[in-house]
Amino acid sequence: MKIIRVGLDVPVDQLFDYRCDDAQDNDVGRRVLVPFGKKTQVGVILGIAETSAVPPQRLRAAQHVLRDELPLTADDLRLLKFASTYYHYGCGAVIMNSLPVRLRRITSPRHIPGSYALTAAGEAADLNQLPARAVVKRRLLALFKQQRSLDSATIRAVAASAPGALKQLLALSWVEPRDSAAPPSSTTDVPEAVAGPPLNLAQDEAVRAICARLDGFSAFLLLGITGSGKTEVYLRVIDAVLRAGRQALLLVPEIALTPQLDAMVRDRFPGVALTSLHSGLNENERLAHWRAVQSGGARIVLGTRLAVFAPLPQLGLIVVDEEHDASYKQMDGLRYSARDLAVVRAQQRGVPVILGSATPALETYYNAESGRYRLLELPQRINAAPPRIDCISTRDQKPADGLTPRLLAAIAERIARGEQSLVFINRRGYAPVLMCHACGWLSNCHRCSAQLVLHLRDRQLRCHHCGHLAPVPVTCPECGNAELAPLGQGTQRVEAALTQRFPDARILRIDRDSTRGRHTWRAMRNQIHAREVDILVGTQILAKGHDFPHLSLVGILNADSLLYSADFRAPERLFALLSQVSGRAGRADIQGEVLIQTAFPQHPLYAALRSEDFASFARSLLAERRQAGFPPFVYQALLRAEAPKLETALAFLEAAAQIGKTLSPRMTIYDPVPAGMMRLAGRERAQLLVQCDSRSELQSFLAAWQGRLAEPPLRRARWSLDVDPLAF
Repeated sequence: MKIIRVGLDVPVDQLFDYRCDDAQDNDVGRRVLVPFGKKTQVGVILGIAETSAVPPQRLRAAQHVLRDELPLTADDLRLLKFASTYYHYGCGAVIMNSLPVRLRRITSPRHIPGSYALTAAGEAADLNQLPARAVVKRRLLALFKQQRSLDSATIRAVAASAPGALKQLLALSWVEPRDSAAPPSSTTDVPEAVAGPPLNLAQDEAVRAICARLDGFSAFLLLGITGSGKTEVYLRVIDAVLRAGRQALLLVPEIALTPQLDAMVRDRFPGVALTSLHSGLNENERLAHWRAVQSGGARIVLGTRLAVFAPLPQLGLIVVDEEHDASYKQMDGLRYSARDLAVVRAQQRGVPVILGSATPALETYYNAESGRYRLLELPQRINAAPPRIDCISTRDQKPADGLTPRLLAAIAERIARGEQSLVFINRRGYAPVLMCHACGWLSNCHRCSAQLVLHLRDRQLRCHHCGHLAPVPVTCPECGNAELAPLGQGTQRVEAALTQRFPDARILRIDRDSTRGRHTWRAMRNQIHAREVDILVGTQILAKGHDFPHLSLVGILNADSLLYSADFRAPERLFALLSQVSGRAGRADIQGEVLIQTAFPQHPLYAALRSEDFASFARSLLAERRQAGFPPFVYQALLRAEAPKLETALAFLEAAAQIGKTLSPRMTIYDPVPAGMMRLAGRERAQLLVQCDSRSELQSFLAAWQGRLAEPPLRRARWSLDVDPLAF
């Protein structure tokens, strides 16, 4: 009797045994249909055995092994099992959630081609054969002739009617589906890459250093100021990896960065199959792209944090761009760090990993300083001088609607010169809160420990945490006063103030509210590059990786907000954010200027920013953390609990702390405290911090502790473990 060990997406950290007489050795990593309780579920086979600890009469039979897809390989499973063990999350849940949604369902999904390829008939077809009115079909065929194969996402990006044009090309046999479920194949016949710009000395040294280590694991920190050409280094190394017949994985922190980088990579490698993986894809798209990656058909994979689990059979390089970004950390469910798993995956597969940033995370910088990673520096901008950075004291110049006279004068000067300005405020909406000055009433969210943000145009109060909506009251709900006043500024209020001050200026607001449409952000970028915008008002969407050649001024509002934070990572995050947004100014032959409105112009953080001296700033923060006993000199885990009442969550954590103290005297276990946001979506939250100066000892403790926390007497609150937490 053959027995299969199956991982299921259930909240239990164990595998389940089933009888399966037709199981084969190569079925490990395949999906399987099994009965579970009264339902049938999809699982993944993780092992085959002859015996089981479950008595034979109690073993249930598997229903069907699904062999219509390529299995997850041993390398894929090794990474997923590591993630399960390190982050103390169920192995079956980790593996199942790494698959596209359509592969987790009971019904076998219809086959969706990962890409389409030009046929010999299509190669011979003359574009002039097509009617002049068939604009999209002509454009699509021209793109096929240029790139030979296109994935579904690229085809849809051509035009809204491109899928219909594709059907017509398929009917003419000018293109054909590429079967992405075919076995992986390796090839060194790589189309010639388009020549890039010449490298400066620092870039050339970086490329040479990385390319010399393509045959084994090495971790590189590419520390380059904004505009220093880090992307060009990535592209040169990717070219070398492709020529070796291997795949490259390029991770970015935000979906908003994906289209711009996608276009840049396609322009450089026009004949190479590229695909993307991110949460913005629909179910069919993600499945098609995932299949193209797993088959080896996609040679370059561009994605956000979930792409770190993508099954790449011929992986040769991992790049983590803007590696410091908190978006690489998953904040719910499996709370993993894609950056850290990228390093683990590179080590497991024996390939190099590049961590690129102008302001790397202090943990990464410490690893480079201590020799664990190799530090490569790009200290100069490419064809541009660094921007002039200055602070405007809000004590000397009182802001009106958040804008000081000096900043307004600088914007007016740019408008007169035909240059663009960016006003950066990392807060969307019109105002953070609505207040009654008569009785002190505030627009608080009844479900969260947060205020409802005023969105004036929609006449709504919105909670940016739980999504609760409420109409703007006509009078104060407490005292009936009709004079309710907005406090503070958001992007909408700044936009309104600038419109009043510069009525003839073309102003574009860019935040999560204004970019909800699928193609809205792309259209906005085109407007900016076409110089159809004079003033940009935006949040951190604009801070990362965008090149606006006509933008010469950046004004930063509300910069001091993070200086007041109790989070020990706040100075590091503020420096990174301000460095990124400052880097948008003066990217071409225009001298850039950055004006930071602050009540503390002499603060050391702003001094380091003005001198672009990240190294000194990082070393001073590391010295403080060493003295205080913070990461990277200790390792932490956070036990989070939530319940309808705060007392219940705190009682659970108190009991958990007592258990933890009996398990290991080496652990530092702090007292339970309410979470930073105590109430979220109607539930009360609390947390308990555990830390140790040994990662291995902390991991051993967490494994034993987790087992005790699952015992019935303690199940009074919903809880989760967050290893290496970033938010408290």
